[in-house]
Amino acid sequence: MRLLVANPNTTQGVTDRIARVARAACAPGTEIVAVTAGFGAEYIATRAEAVLGAHATLDLLANHAQGCDAAVVAAFADPGLGAARELLSIPVVGMAEASMLTACMLGRRFAILTFAVALEPWYQECVEYNGLAGRCAGIFCLDEPFQAITSVAEEKAQRLVALAGRAIAAGADVIILGGAPLAGLAFDLAEQVAVPMVDAVAAAVRQAETLAALRPRKPVAGTFRRPGPKSITGISPALAGLFKG
Repeated sequence: MRLLVANPNTTQGVTDRIARVARAACAPGTEIVAVTAGFGAEYIATRAEAVLGAHATLDLLANHAQGCDAAVVAAFADPGLGAARELLSIPVVGMAEASMLTACMLGRRFAILTFAVALEPWYQECVEYNGLAGRCAGIFCLDEPFQAITSVAEEKAQRLVALAGRAIAAGADVIILGGAPLAGLAFDLAEQVAVPMVDAVAAAVRQAETLAALRPRKPVAGTFRRPGPKSITGISPALAGLFKG
């Protein structure tokens, strides 16, 4: 099996981190193809940046998905996920969606923990889009600066453990660490937190493998049916080709 892991941020160090976690989590024999956006934000934190990230997601998938069995949108809150499902014939999985659905199989209510308050409104909208507001005990954010996006996981690890305690007190019985720069940290902190923790990259990779193995057909009706062909200008040739069908 071959999985495309597309990071719509522009930080190669974050992609490298995602790729390490993805390769550790995937089944034996699965090949991980990890790619980084060529334009957009260093890390996506706002709705405006997410719009750019959605374009970057589609561009990465258009240019790299050929020969892959499934794809993962490797940014929390899943920019461009719905659009990718319209245009591609292979399954496409988002980190946030996969982690929340996995959390729902481990407990009644989950909390999302992240490293910056700017992320909270966008993450909240992602929870609501997925119809899971009733299962979410809250989004808990650190409100302090960090030195670098590539090292924020290590820098804020113990602060996130303390934040997990607050989330558990608020009713969470599963913790999700939100944000691609935190990939892998859930495994490192698992013994320090009293409830299960979900790593979003690992959850997305495993669910992408499952969907690829199920070999679902591309819908010809319903929400994610392929749109009719249309000529789009000013984008990469590969992405324009997806719109032409």
